[in-house]
Amino acid sequence: MSNVSIQHVSYQNLGWQSAADLYLPPGFDDTKKYPAIVSTHPIGSCKEQTSGNIYAKALAEAGFVTLAFDASFQGESGGSPRFIEDPSIRTSDIRFAIDYLVTLPYVDQDRIGAIGVCGGGGYTIHAAITDHRIKALVSITGVNFGRLIREGFSEFDPVSALQAMGKQRTAEAQGAERHVIDYLPPSVEEGRANGITDRDVLEATDYYKTARGQT
Repeated sequence: MSNVSIQHVSYQNLGWQSAADLYLPPGFDDTKKYPAIVSTHPIGSCKEQTSGNIYAKALAEAGFVTLAFDASFQGESGGSPRFIEDPSIRTSDIRFAIDYLVTLPYVDQDRIGAIGVCGGGGYTIHAAITDHRIKALVSITGVNFGRLIREGFSEFDPVSALQAMGKQRTAEAQGAERHVIDYLPPSVEEGRANGITDRDVLEATDYYKTARGQT
């Protein structure tokens, strides 16, 4: 049984609060200094799934203070409207997570790393380009969200996708009901039956829409 302890925390983001789980190593002593890691969840995921229950837990067991957070507009974090997936804000979320870690007296601010899974891996790389407080990073099956939108999610017709987005924004600005897209089909079989062939989309469905990705 793991002796990792978890603290539920929140901290200031742009105009809202971010919610996170802080994983503390076994035998944690707040008078000591620990290396710390920010763990960023995949697109459409949350702090409890994958970034937290798998990676943050394992990293804490290895002696790292690890912060798994919910993206802005998602999970328990603030921000409205809900369910936005904005790459620039997702990258900014990582910087705000580091801002929180450096306020903790037991975190060694010169030993902060970052890990990201799937889409979170792409955002983590982008954050590290300009935030040199990140001393080491790992991107696990990192996904380029821009490529995924241009290819897999738009079925290789990005111009039509952009035109549809523009029409929907206009409609919503004029009072139409908000349209929220579930990018993944209910199952791999249904996705293939509807003509989806993109490997990233099908493999993501095989993980996130089955029991193994829910625990």
